[in-house]
Amino acid sequence: MSSIPLATTGAEPPPTAKQPASDTYHGVAVVDDYRWLEESGTPAVKAWTLAQNRHTRSALDAVPERAAIGARLTELFAKDTPSHSGLVSRPGRLFALKFQPPKQQRLLVTLTSADDLTSEKLVLDPNEIEPKGQVAMDWFVPSPDGTLLAVSLSEHGSEEGTLHFFRTDTGERLPESIARVQYPTGGGSAAWAPDGKSIYYTRYPLPGEKPEADLNFFQQIYWHQLGTPVSTDVYAAGRDFPRIAEIDLQSSRDGRWLLASVANGDGGEFAHYLLDWRGGSHAAWRQLTRFSDSIKDVVFGCDGTTLYLRSVKDAPRGKILRLPLDASKSLDAAELIVPESDAVIEGLTPTAHCLFVTDLIGGPSRIRRFDLTGKDQRVLPLPDNSGIDHLLALEDHPNDDCVLFRQTRHTAPAAWMLYDAAAADGAGALRKTGLFNTSPVDFSDIEALREFAVSKDGTQIPVTILRCKGTRLDGNNPTLLTGYGGYGISLRPAFNFADRLWYDRGGVMVIANLRGGGEFGEAWHLAGNLTRKQTVFDDFAACAQHLIARGYTRPDKLAIEGGSNGGLLMGAFLTQHPDLARAVVAHVGIYDMLRVELDPNGAFNVTEFGSVKDAAQFKALYAYSPYHHVSDGTRYPAVLFLAGETDGRVNPAHSRKMAARLQATGSSDRPVLVRLSAASGHGMGTALTERIAQKADALAFLFEQLGMRTSLRTPQ
Repeated sequence: MSSIPLATTGAEPPPTAKQPASDTYHGVAVVDDYRWLEESGTPAVKAWTLAQNRHTRSALDAVPERAAIGARLTELFAKDTPSHSGLVSRPGRLFALKFQPPKQQRLLVTLTSADDLTSEKLVLDPNEIEPKGQVAMDWFVPSPDGTLLAVSLSEHGSEEGTLHFFRTDTGERLPESIARVQYPTGGGSAAWAPDGKSIYYTRYPLPGEKPEADLNFFQQIYWHQLGTPVSTDVYAAGRDFPRIAEIDLQSSRDGRWLLASVANGDGGEFAHYLLDWRGGSHAAWRQLTRFSDSIKDVVFGCDGTTLYLRSVKDAPRGKILRLPLDASKSLDAAELIVPESDAVIEGLTPTAHCLFVTDLIGGPSRIRRFDLTGKDQRVLPLPDNSGIDHLLALEDHPNDDCVLFRQTRHTAPAAWMLYDAAAADGAGALRKTGLFNTSPVDFSDIEALREFAVSKDGTQIPVTILRCKGTRLDGNNPTLLTGYGGYGISLRPAFNFADRLWYDRGGVMVIANLRGGGEFGEAWHLAGNLTRKQTVFDDFAACAQHLIARGYTRPDKLAIEGGSNGGLLMGAFLTQHPDLARAVVAHVGIYDMLRVELDPNGAFNVTEFGSVKDAAQFKALYAYSPYHHVSDGTRYPAVLFLAGETDGRVNPAHSRKMAARLQATGSSDRPVLVRLSAASGHGMGTALTERIAQKADALAFLFEQLGMRTSLRTPQ
């Protein structure tokens, strides 16, 4: 197939005017030529966005295969089996979010069990509210008996949610709704009273309650009685929480206790508060932990008397403590029941007689089962290189010890598994449930290998390499390297049938488990945050160099892709190592590290990235800020920036400014394109057609830049 390289289509990007602005930080003057592109909604920015989108469409649509790629993706999604996620258990039923292409948004359904798909009933279909997929569910919470649902709905991928109430059996929407319960800065949450007649919920300030600059901060907790005006709702807690508090609410199984987990922004510090429902709606909250205590999670036991805590205090890979609920013991007197080990403890789930601990071992997962005192350890028999992204105890039979979990792998679709600890005379039994996916394409020819790159300081960085069996290490393989490296977030094994298009053109895919993530515990996270963020970029560069040295690829056959914090990673890599990759795809990324904290969600990131107000942190931020390290005369890789205009997590101005700065270098024959979508935000709640369009554009761009112009295999 013949093709016209994007670099030689002859079309120059629209010119961007320079309007210099200057700031001084700790005696350092910094000039910003494109500050005006931060003014979203102005006529000038709208005109710039329109011109850039036209230029990008012209370039991408000139790729002969672009339409075919989009059609193939649409075809594969249409063949995909429905998938269920976000399972919540209530007596007699399961609640789940169901993704069912070609539906634009997920549905909310119930089932009597994970094995009886014929019992599935639809509760809420956002596609019926807005058929173009512009209404999405942020989250949902069933009442204790499962008869009512509280659902946060938002529009256009904004994650700015309003709480609505529905009857489970009929899908009827109750007339009341509560605005501003959810926003991308601190999220949102709700928890029902034991009788299901009232609810605690998070809310951001209403106009007039705080200055406009603070309206997406100061999240607090309120109490609402169903059937009463929202204007009479009662303040419950939060006035003494940080400005950047992120609150999550959960109830004990017996309904007596309410737990508020309060994050201090996004840096990984948590405080926890307890409320005894017997005190009524005006009961006092008891502080259980403080930010300095290094308690990551608190979970209710099933007996109504016990709390289990995941601590990283003097145990960066995690340990489990046990504490009575009645305040008879202080945190200092908590009982250690599962000590730190070589694995990273990610989560814990108590049942009537067992404690299940989800571990992470550098990327793959495992599950250990203990008794409630931390004795009698057993390891569940999972396949190698499995991932676990959700584990819940069933509430159908409180005396049973059954759990459901979603098992993922790189080369096989996800499946919900059921483990019954009481089966086989207490030895336990594990089986696949009726909730599993099949793939519309075959992956039997794909293998997953695990290797280690050596970073600048000698640290070994895991890389998972996905390739067709028999791939030659001759340096000629188009290779896509991705990573994240932030917030203690770990990249687990995951399956994506759309990757078949990449493999069919001889491509290799690589996932890097960088520092800044949580793959090896809190020390791994802290090694790549605040003033140590450069470590993440060094790790990623080492992974690229490893792939080249091992013969998987060479620089002109290597591409990189990442999003959000991973978008920052893309920006840092391309400015620090412009000669190591041929193409870059960066989704919803952060690029101006000196201005990011001025955005609402950017302020929440200060505990992860740092602040320009601190001299040492400013020095580190300025040293790697991608926007400030674009230099004229440097030949950069081809770049495609993708961003959403309704993004409340990362300001799309970052993508606008970074694209303008790279286009202005005039020193490369490789394209710099920016795709700004008015129908999406950070990615959550994006309609299926827009997701497919974004994927098709990214693949068309990469295929063209890496010379992947013909499929090496017959489409399946």
